[in-house]
Amino acid sequence: MPLKNGDFILLDYVAKVKETGEAFDVTIEDVAKREGLYKEGQVYEPKLVVIGEGWMLKAVEEALLKSDVGRTEVVEVPPEKAFGPRDPTKVKLIPLRRLAEKGVSPRIGMRVEYEGKLAIVRSVGGGRVQLDFNPPLAGKTLVYEVMIKKKLKTKREKVAALVHRRMPTVDVEKFKLRFGKASVIIEMPEEAFYIEGIQVAKRGIALDVQKFFPRVNDVKFIETFKRQT
Repeated sequence: MPLKNGDFILLDYVAKVKETGEAFDVTIEDVAKREGLYKEGQVYEPKLVVIGEGWMLKAVEEALLKSDVGRTEVVEVPPEKAFGPRDPTKVKLIPLRRLAEKGVSPRIGMRVEYEGKLAIVRSVGGGRVQLDFNPPLAGKTLVYEVMIKKKLKTKREKVAALVHRRMPTVDVEKFKLRFGKASVIIEMPEEAFYIEGIQVAKRGIALDVQKFFPRVNDVKFIETFKRQT
């Protein structure tokens, strides 16, 4: 059955720069390790995507609309549909001392903050540093290999996925969900109580649920501290 905007899917993908074959984003752990992208503590699993919400590049979403569960698609995205062309006016030469004053010892490829903006160090020499303020993937053609692992159908599946999107380090099965006529009640496991930024995460979940389920007026979180035995 063809997909449509608003569908909830779980998506695996590997994203590479066409010109070099270098991977820059993956959802699969063994691929992350093979490509040298693996980060300890990061959760590798299919990503929740609500088609049409801009959670993936538009060109990738358009390809997903023509795909189906279990089918692999290879999507080539030119710069103008990805992160735009590279702008040479965003490459600046600055005195090395300006970074040294901030305690920064620049190295080629290093990301630094300068005057409130992030840049990549392109060269160092002669007492000057070349900083590139273009997005790292500007001017690159990107290739996404994507596979829809599952289409979520029920309200319970979708709300659970929205919770997990904001709290990926906690097993989603440990959250207990209850549904009222115009409310969603989320009973949280104790290990979720101390997540950094937990209040922001809860606010995000509430806004997500209310956005995708307009009849929901209240999203309640229950935190129960049990007596230690």
